[in-house]
Amino acid sequence: MNTHLPTLADMQAAAAVVYRSFQATPQYRWATLSARLGTDCWVKHENHTPVGAFKIRGGLTYFDQLQQRGELPMEVICATRGNHGQSIAWAARLHGVACSIVVPHGNSVEKNAAMRSLGATLIEHGEDFQESREHAMALASARGAHMVPSFHPDLLRGVSTAWWEYFQAVPQMDVVYVPVGQGSGACSAIAAKLALGHPVRIVGVVSAHATTYADSLAAGRVVASPVSTVLADGMACRVADQAALDVLAPHLDHIVQVTDTEVAAAMRALFADTHNVAEGAGAASFAAAWQERDGLQGQVVGTTLCGGNVDSSALARVLGAV
Repeated sequence: MNTHLPTLADMQAAAAVVYRSFQATPQYRWATLSARLGTDCWVKHENHTPVGAFKIRGGLTYFDQLQQRGELPMEVICATRGNHGQSIAWAARLHGVACSIVVPHGNSVEKNAAMRSLGATLIEHGEDFQESREHAMALASARGAHMVPSFHPDLLRGVSTAWWEYFQAVPQMDVVYVPVGQGSGACSAIAAKLALGHPVRIVGVVSAHATTYADSLAAGRVVASPVSTVLADGMACRVADQAALDVLAPHLDHIVQVTDTEVAAAMRALFADTHNVAEGAGAASFAAAWQERDGLQGQVVGTTLCGGNVDSSALARVLGAV
């Protein structure tokens, strides 16, 4: 796929689509979090969208582009660990399109319930996201349904609006930490930086227990890596997307790997300092900033709480582990 990064005009048009469903999410400089980090720390609150994560932006623009091309299908199928699925289910319902979603066995109970509540038919298959993805592709082919990928230029159009909002609101930002799952978030941050001419350095964040993107960027080719993260399901990717790598490689400042232990500590810090709930992947950004805090003094640091959809039982365990 030759990935067309959204332009400033694309982002402005996408924002008009997104804002029909919800308004721009806030970004705050939290005094308590800044005191903890020892420097100015901003948080982009994508946990405040109607599905509790940034992905909904991409679903809305993906379907809008299908509609503009006269290509709305009867049925869509996708694979997910939860937030991409909620995004597609929301947009499919909005457009009157049937939606089936494949999740791996043992997926988040509450994310599964959220997808069902949006009208999606849930199919449990496979032990990880990659197995679910392969099954979804086979199902789509067999049923003549439209397979919605996890990485696509029409998804980037919507996701980039979050970073377009953020970088305009904080022009003085020096560095931003961006979690990498399948790559739409980080590639969209790059697109917004380029479109706005913002000088911010973009640091990619991966789970230390799901390192395909770190390994692939180091090798210069796709390298599949085992997934063992328990907490950061939104980053539990086994096989990187080459199109995403092509965007990330020339533009990321560097990559930080965060462990589940560091992610849990970041979830506790975010709750204590902002009283916002972060899921594992949603706390990875601050976990990476905390890991590199000694080198950040005097800089304006951007983090993103990109999702808050953690199961209640998992949150209780994390908050209780003090």
